[in-house]
Amino acid sequence: MKNIFRLTSLVAISSLTFSCGSGQQNDDAAASQEEVAVEANTNDGFEKIFDGESLNGWDGDATYWRVEDGALVGEITESTKLDRNHFIIYQGGQPADFEFKAEFKITEAGNSGVNYRSAPVEGLEHALKGYQADIDGKNNYTGQNYEERKRTTLAYIGQQTKINPQEKEGDLRANVEKNAWLGLEVVKELGDRAEMRKVVKSNDWNEIRIVAKGNRLKHYINGTLMSDVTDEDPANSSFKGYLGMQVHVGPPMQVAYRNIYLKNL
Repeated sequence: MKNIFRLTSLVAISSLTFSCGSGQQNDDAAASQEEVAVEANTNDGFEKIFDGESLNGWDGDATYWRVEDGALVGEITESTKLDRNHFIIYQGGQPADFEFKAEFKITEAGNSGVNYRSAPVEGLEHALKGYQADIDGKNNYTGQNYEERKRTTLAYIGQQTKINPQEKEGDLRANVEKNAWLGLEVVKELGDRAEMRKVVKSNDWNEIRIVAKGNRLKHYINGTLMSDVTDEDPANSSFKGYLGMQVHVGPPMQVAYRNIYLKNL
């Protein structure tokens, strides 16, 4: 489109001696329209689920969650330290097959994550159990699949895994070793973990994307597939549930989320 415009402008200049300034303005306007079109295509089918101005549609403890500069901010201070993890929970439904995307920024001491297909914890407000796309400020775990209050690690960074059921009955912790589910079977390595961690920008904005379809769960950071889980454990897998963001027990920290979108598949 821009090439056609430039050719037309050259013809017009030779015959009518139009000014260069006018042509430049039109060219800039065309470029701006193209950028808008790209953004629209990027968000095709997505619903913006955080308005950037209020906590409408979200349920969280105002001690830890607020809106600031267009972002959903979770913060722990010296005077508000936690005795357990807290979540701010999306109230617009319990997504099943979906694609989620948002931008996040986290301080170095921070620990957070996006829970999905999760269930409330009985007797505890603003607590969830279920799949989590992990996020941490030291970038040890960002992008892995960690199941909060259930089977723990289902895939580390750089792993495509299959989750097999375990024969042990009773407490799920009987099937956990070194904070990982014993049914975790590595299908293949997605890449070098050290190199994959380099795609995450420290103390800056990053994009997280989650694609959950059937029993396949994929986590992307800045366009890189960080973990890929196929959950074949019928007793513990989940196919729909709540979506929420976490502030984790630990030292003072801050995490921020903005441009939060959801698309049902």
